[in-house]
Amino acid sequence: MVNYEIAEVCGLHKIQNASHTKAKPPPLVDLISKILENQAVDGDVQITCFTEDLHDVTLHFQIIRLAKQIFVWIGCNTAKFGHLYAAAITRPNDQVAVTSILGGTSDNTGSGIARRLVLKTRLNIIVACNIPKDSPMLEATAERKLAEKLRSLGYVRPKPGGKSPDQAGF
Repeated sequence: MVNYEIAEVCGLHKIQNASHTKAKPPPLVDLISKILENQAVDGDVQITCFTEDLHDVTLHFQIIRLAKQIFVWIGCNTAKFGHLYAAAITRPNDQVAVTSILGGTSDNTGSGIARRLVLKTRLNIIVACNIPKDSPMLEATAERKLAEKLRSLGYVRPKPGGKSPDQAGF
């Protein structure tokens, strides 16, 4: 089995193969590239990268904003891709559905982040996250930093009725 890592270089991903130099990229990278190509018809793709240094941990973030969805990658001390989750609002009752696309079901780190981001942005969310599952405080800090950045970029939408998600207790 080949071990792939995705090195984040602010909008450019380089596939590194630990055991071969000329290997085909994993199918997920091809899938994400095709989705990005299909969504970027009007050229309205915004990529934001930032890093937060906490006491003993470095969190890396990449946000790719498309017309109707946001891809988020959260890396903890490394550029590994991590588990992948998709979340969206379902009709007609405005509930949020979350599913694991890659990764085991025993590690749900990232699924809660995806669910809450859908509630804040009202957009479809894809989250790749490699935060350790036994670090709930780190996950909460990562989500808070991510929410602050999304708010500063103007991606967080106010809820109907005038209250923002932050005022509503999220």
